Amino acid sequence: MSAPSPTPRRPRRLGWPQRVFSQVLLMQLAIATGVTVLATGLFLAPLSAQLDDEAMRRALAIAQSTAAQPQIAASLLTTAPVPGGPVQSAAERIRRSTGAEYVVIMDRHGVRWSHTDARRIGEVVSTDPSEALAGGEIMEIDSGTLGRSARGKVPLRDSADHIVGAVSVGIAYDSVRARLLAAIPGLLAYAGGALAVGALAAYLISRRIQRQTHDLAFSDISALLTEREAMLHSIREGVVALDRTGRIRLLNDEAQRLLGLGPDAAGRPLDEMLGRGRTADVLAGRVVGDDLLTVRGNRVLLANRMPTDDGGAVATLRDRTELEHLGRELDSTRGLIDALRAQDHEHANRLHTLLGLLELEMHEDAMEFVTEVVGVHRATAEQVTEKVHDPLLAALLVGKATVAAERGVSLRMAPGTLLPDRLVDPRGLVTVVGNLVDNALDAAAGSDEALIEVGLRTDGRTVVLRVRDSGPGVPHEYRESVFTEGWSTKELPAHGKRGLGLAMVRRLAERQGGSATIDGAPEGGAEFTVVLPETLTEPGLTETQLPEPDLTGGVQ
Repeated sequence: MSAPSPTPRRPRRLGWPQRVFSQVLLMQLAIATGVTVLATGLFLAPLSAQLDDEAMRRALAIAQSTAAQPQIAASLLTTAPVPGGPVQSAAERIRRSTGAEYVVIMDRHGVRWSHTDARRIGEVVSTDPSEALAGGEIMEIDSGTLGRSARGKVPLRDSADHIVGAVSVGIAYDSVRARLLAAIPGLLAYAGGALAVGALAAYLISRRIQRQTHDLAFSDISALLTEREAMLHSIREGVVALDRTGRIRLLNDEAQRLLGLGPDAAGRPLDEMLGRGRTADVLAGRVVGDDLLTVRGNRVLLANRMPTDDGGAVATLRDRTELEHLGRELDSTRGLIDALRAQDHEHANRLHTLLGLLELEMHEDAMEFVTEVVGVHRATAEQVTEKVHDPLLAALLVGKATVAAERGVSLRMAPGTLLPDRLVDPRGLVTVVGNLVDNALDAAAGSDEALIEVGLRTDGRTVVLRVRDSGPGVPHEYRESVFTEGWSTKELPAHGKRGLGLAMVRRLAERQGGSATIDGAPEGGAEFTVVLPETLTEPGLTETQLPEPDLTGGVQ
């Protein structure tokens, strides 16, 4: 088979360019050219009329100054209209000194007494002089025996102020046109210079636009915008774009869901929409770093922020709520495995001890050993269940006591502890107690006379929880930081993140109108105090009357 022939290239067609740079340049050049031509035309149109008016006023002024000479009127009355007469001589002198085309002096009958062409002296003028002979002054553009000219006509009066004739002065229209034509080259030069400057500015602006648009065509920009909108609203990560002032420029659907905002958030300040807190600080760049954890509502978010060239920033958000839950379940499972392993190890040691006593036929000692072992476990369980009546929380504390014992830490209940079985949300309190006990166990392990003390007391429907450990304590300057999402001094667990437990504890307490604080214990170590209002139901409520528990753990 022969290879298919290549597709012939289409000839390049002339037409409107597609690039933004080219289109903007052509439009700006067209605008600059149009403005220059229009400005030149608007200047030339009144210039012609202005030159005509100037020529007519000059002719009128010459005529007025001629008529103001008394000897001309006297000569008109005493001499005859002949070439070389005194009137003709005076008129020619004035014409030569002023540069006028003609100076015609006539009597009341319109007979010329002076003219540029001496042969026309004594003839009647070719235009109607009646208005000037009636005392009026005339300015006009008209045609006569010498051609087209700008004229001025005034009456000629004698010493008694009687009109004895008229003076007509003409300025050659060719000179007016010559002045207009002489002005055009200079005007065109200025217009050309302005056009050149405009073209240069248009080119520079277009080059800047070319760099900013990466030499794309309008169709490419439209396609990119459409693709961007489709991509931003289809991806499963939240995207938040901010300008240099901290206002929200863009918020895709996933970001609206994760942050609990609506479409109307665009264009409004970030701090106004989110309020004060770590989430706003992370998105605004007041907290820096990669993969920053924050809690918003009942969601755990992972945020990354990238500044843009215009001073703004783009932040991405990923929902880690399910992953955090899985990680915590993994930690809980590991804790349960550790407890079972500790119990198995302890049980094996006790069985070996019991077997040795029986083989040695020390039956009474074996009975005492079994009685003591059973009594210790029973005492621990009874100590917890006597003071904590909720089965879920009691089971947690018994299991934590076993794990603590395997790590060499003693877990005991504080004097005065008493918690009735009237919890509104047992799982929420289990979350709080579990987090605090785990932190205390990590702090107390390895210390002298390692101890964890858990206290629970009630005040009406409010539960006050205190967890004290014998660890090194928390320095005063860090006592607020420990409640911040992502802040931790421990090594990373299997799921890769820490610093959420205490943040969840505080948010749960604050959501219920309570508080979570840390202080130093009297014997050293740290003491956490959590106040949880509205945690207990009213006495006498049945199980069906209890409010729906919050299964989210109360995270905000």
